[in-house]
Amino acid sequence: MGVSFLSISTLPSLHPLLGSHYPTTTTTRHQPRSVSICCAKIKTDVSDDEQQFHWKRRDILKCIGVTIGLESITNSGLLVGTANAADLIERRQRSDFQSEIKGTLYNAIKGNPDIVPSILTLAINDSLTYDKATKTGGPNGSIRFSSEISRPENKGLSAALNFIEEAKKEIDSYSKGGPISYADLIQYAAQSATKATFLASAIRKCGGNVEKGNLLYTAYGSNGQWGLFDRQFGRADTQEPDPEGRIPIWEKASVQEMKDKFSAVGLGPRQLAVLSAFIGPDQDATEALLASDPDVAPWVQKYQRSRETVSRTDYEVDLITTFTKLSTLGQNINYEAYTYPRKKIDITKLKL
Repeated sequence: MGVSFLSISTLPSLHPLLGSHYPTTTTTRHQPRSVSICCAKIKTDVSDDEQQFHWKRRDILKCIGVTIGLESITNSGLLVGTANAADLIERRQRSDFQSEIKGTLYNAIKGNPDIVPSILTLAINDSLTYDKATKTGGPNGSIRFSSEISRPENKGLSAALNFIEEAKKEIDSYSKGGPISYADLIQYAAQSATKATFLASAIRKCGGNVEKGNLLYTAYGSNGQWGLFDRQFGRADTQEPDPEGRIPIWEKASVQEMKDKFSAVGLGPRQLAVLSAFIGPDQDATEALLASDPDVAPWVQKYQRSRETVSRTDYEVDLITTFTKLSTLGQNINYEAYTYPRKKIDITKLKL
């Protein structure tokens, strides 16, 4: 008696396992003969006088799985496919963690809006310790050390650091991939603080109406410009303070000293102007000082005009771009940071 199978044309990858006993045609009927079928340690002998039989769906799927696996290895595609799948899972883990971080920071800043300028200055001062010649410093969390936060250039930033400490406790409590680094958290707090300033401006433009301000920022805001910043997630903390003398005392620095500091890390008058609100205790005084310099003045005026528009596009986009550059100065980003092993699935217990 013949043997009835699913159409072999629908399972081409079974041919290597079934051997040369079966023709590569679409027929589902075969001449009676004795064959040995081995698949996932299941062996069935079929002789001429045995009745027609049917495979269980589970057995067929096991065969398909084994065969596809062999074919994939033969074609050197299995490792690539597995790597891509693992990469997507890790990206999702990091993305979900980022969303949780942003939610925590948003709520914390909403409850203490006056802390915003200090958070931004904290992030700037942590970043501008970068030294191109020695490739040391940068946004590495060094400002958390008492010997660094107590320096004259960091005067008044202790409250911002305390804010970071409290946020870190909450974030670490739900992190599945280990504690967040100070280096990352300080920069992400700066991002949240920057967004808060943008939203506050939109609300002011709407006469203080929060609902309308949120709608205005949603319609015209620059939230979508943070893509590159979000990808740079995985900074490592340094284990010692950065050297002294790398950050000017902003309120006492001349324009030339500010320009020299920015030039030393690869930034120019444009970036200095866009950060003017956060490199001194008095934004108006800082902008007035910078406006006296012919190199910086055109950019100061450009951003002053942009802030008066509804969208504030030039100012907001350039500020985001500058913060993104600052946030990675000299840092080797670990793109696997905060990922964690997936729960393994025992396929032998799956019901098919």
